[in-house]
Amino acid sequence: MFLVYHKLNKKANYVKYRLIIYKICSMINKIKIERGKNMKILAVGDLIGSAGIRKLKSVLPELRKKEGIDFVIVNGENSAEGMGMTEKNFKEILEEKVDVITMGNHTWGKKDIFKFIDHPKLIRPANYTKGIVGKGYNIYSCKDKKIAVINLIGRVDMNVLSENPFVIVKEIIENIQKEVDIIIIDFHAEATAEKIALGYYLDGKVTAVYGTHTHVQTADETILERGTAYITDIGMTGPKKSVIGMDVLASIKRFETTLPERYKIATGECIFNGVIFEVNDKTNKVINIKRVKI
Repeated sequence: MFLVYHKLNKKANYVKYRLIIYKICSMINKIKIERGKNMKILAVGDLIGSAGIRKLKSVLPELRKKEGIDFVIVNGENSAEGMGMTEKNFKEILEEKVDVITMGNHTWGKKDIFKFIDHPKLIRPANYTKGIVGKGYNIYSCKDKKIAVINLIGRVDMNVLSENPFVIVKEIIENIQKEVDIIIIDFHAEATAEKIALGYYLDGKVTAVYGTHTHVQTADETILERGTAYITDIGMTGPKKSVIGMDVLASIKRFETTLPERYKIATGECIFNGVIFEVNDKTNKVINIKRVKI
């Protein structure tokens, strides 16, 4: 009698454990399905010269596959050996299936830019003087979502004449918020304080705000109180042993002697910097922000 009871009890426990395992697996699969619906947006830090473009080409395909990237934004304003972007650079970047190329203070660094400034995948700072060529933002489609990407330039220590980025971005958001699901801001600025202030100013109004321009990746990625993802600077994609992408000795000479010294791109091993925003499919808010440094 005892043996019969023991066997039945053992069988009941086996069925119970099988049921528990089944429920756990079902929950895991459900989470995987939900995560699979989420949008993953990759923003790549300033490409420094042809070396930066080569690094993009070597890293992006595998990173896209590994992380399940759906949408890619690249800052290309330094891709023409540190200043501006040529038509050749532009085409090489687009060959990597990049969705948007943003610019900054070196937008007009190469005359070539006027040949393709109106391309839908290229945007320049929205707070440049009204009426100039190009677009400060554009709206794109991905996974049944409408994504607005806005490019802004800072005014503190940038030596570029521009309109107030806070005022301009507020106007843009008011005009587009009803027709888009996701809003991403590339704020090309020098001052950390200006970037942080814009992050708080736009908290709850946009999906993500990230900084470019300083070429040094910051470790302050966060999701603010009202749901906006923020990072002060996503870094650069270019020579690792360098002074923000430039040749070390040439840079030191400028600081040591205070004499004019033409900057040149450093050589050698390159790094790849960026950030990945995972956006919830239902809420359109970032649920995870992840720095990339390769």
